This record gives sequence, C-alpha cells and structure tokens, in this order.
Amino acid sequence: MTKNLSPKTTNHAQTRRPGVLAIHSVDEFVFSVPDLKDAIHYYENFGLIVARENFKGHPALGLYTENHSHRWGRVLQGGEKKRLQWMTYGIYPEDLEPFRAHLKKNNVQLIDPLDPESSKDQCIWFKHPDGLPLQIRVAEKTSPSDVFERSFPPAKADHGRAPNGSKVPFIRPAHLSHILMFTPHVNKSEAFYKEVLGLRLSDSAGDDLIAFMHSPHGSDHHLIALFTSTDYGIHHSSWAVRSIDEVGLGMKQMAKAGYEKGWGVGRHVLGSNYFRYVRDPWGSYCEYSFDIDFIPHTLDWPTANHPPEDSLYVWGPDTPEDFVHNYEIA
Repeated sequence: MTKNLSPKTTNHAQTRRPGVLAIHSVDEFVFSVPDLKDAIHYYENFGLIVARENFKGHPALGLYTENHSHRWGRVLQGGEKKRLQWMTYGIYPEDLEPFRAHLKKNNVQLIDPLDPESSKDQCIWFKHPDGLPLQIRVAEKTSPSDVFERSFPPAKADHGRAPNGSKVPFIRPAHLSHILMFTPHVNKSEAFYKEVLGLRLSDSAGDDLIAFMHSPHGSDHHLIALFTSTDYGIHHSSWAVRSIDEVGLGMKQMAKAGYEKGWGVGRHVLGSNYFRYVRDPWGSYCEYSFDIDFIPHTLDWPTANHPPEDSLYVWGPDTPEDFVHNYEIA
C-alpha cells in the first residue's frame, strides 16, 4: 500500500480571544469509502502523506501533510459509497469543563464515543441537529494563527521568471484550511455552530444557501462552510499551498494521475482565494487553495449576506453542473 511515514512537527501559535468559549480548529474529519486503494491513489497524488493505520482492527488511512505531525483526516473502509462519519473540533484545555456545562445548558444530545482513541476526560461526543456525530477534544490549535506564507515571482529579473516546466517540484499542500459540509438547514446549522460551538459568521449568500464561519481565536476566512442539501455530507476539504503556480501545478499533477475533472483554476469572491477543485473517486472534491483571507483573533469581521451571483467566484470557468450535488445521499 504505502509507507507509514512519521512527519515532523510544525507548531501553530496558540492565539485565543479572551473570555470567548469557542472551538479553535477542525482537528480531524473522518469518512469511509468502499475501497481504500482508491483513496491511497487519489490522496498520494494530491500531495498528502498517506499513512497505514487501523480502526477497530480494520485497515484505515491517516491523512497528513509534509513536515507536520498532525493527522488532518482519516479514511475508514466500508459502505457502498463515501460517507462522512464524524467531525472532530479542537478546544483549549481550560475550555473542556465550560463546554461540558454549555452543552448541557443548551440540551445538546450527548452520545457514546465512536472512536476507541477517544479519552473520556479529554473529549465530549454529541450530535449535530442534522444527525452528524461531532466530537470536541482538547487539542493543539492547528488552524492558522496568522496569514500563511505566500510566494510570488520577482517583479523583475535578467531572465525568464516562470518556473522551468521540466523541473517543477511535486506539489504538497501545507495544511488543512477548511471543510465545506452539506446540511439540510444552513441557517439552523449556522445557529448551532455559533451559539453552541462559538464560531462566528464571516459571510453568507442567498436565503439558507451557504454560510462561511471562522473561529474567534483566529482562522482563515472560513474554518467550515455550510451548503444546503437534504442530508449531511462533505463537499470538499481545502488545502493551503504557497503560490498561484502551486494551484496550477497541482491541477496538472492530478490530471497526469488521471484526475482531470474538477473546477478552476479561478478566484473566489468570499474568502478571496485562488482555487482548483479536483474531483475524487466518490463525487466530492479536494481543493488547492492559495491566498485566502485571514481573520485574526483581534478582528471583528464585517459580516454580510451576498447575492448568490456575487458570492462564488470572480473569474474562472463555469462550475460543473453537479458541482454542489451531495453524492453521499442514500
């Protein structure tokens, strides 16, 4: 299958907004697929480090980025189609007991842990109103705490400034930027993440169509995004790269590996980032993302609701007809 690599650790600053109870990171997303071989081929070519692991005695995969010890995602084997199993969000140690009381006050339905790795004195499991299992656990803040490094070509040079096509590196994303999830009720979901988990609305579009939410402890323009569907599911995971060239080279890298379908290159309006979405074997996407807006823990973002035609992208090709179809629906 693949080598079990041990990435090096790269720490993020542990910024927080004083007096605010909120999750600080998407700690891990977990989903299942019918065949792990498809996942290995896709994610390795995307540039992630795929490690052999196990879950309840069965093969599983861990998704890592180069030079970072954090496991951003996990792929379990099972089912006839891809299915989001649960989401885990990171909290600061001093917020565990306040969160426990806060969940009780809000009559949130607690559930038994789904993961044998869970430590009962370090985490809380419960259900989102749309049925998606969630976990909050004490964890290091892995969402960005500052604007991520950006690389631009020099303004002037005594030779051509474009990369040499025969010497381009293999593109490897640096970290997880955000997750876009489907939900039956965007407004109700947004309220849950705001009132129960402490996230804040960055921007939204339309009436109950899409919402982008960030952590008050500092994160990219959206830590999560919510899009309307008839059931929960995952639309895409977004991964930060360092230049617009890396977005385009990632697209070329994936096309060479057989993954030509997707959307972009283009530039978003909300979030401002340049993008390329690459369709995976199950109908969802991974995104190469460059230069997304960053919201520091000291800033109150000017939240707004935008017309749908002014919210998706500034430039780029038309979206595929089924771009926002939830293929996890039974």
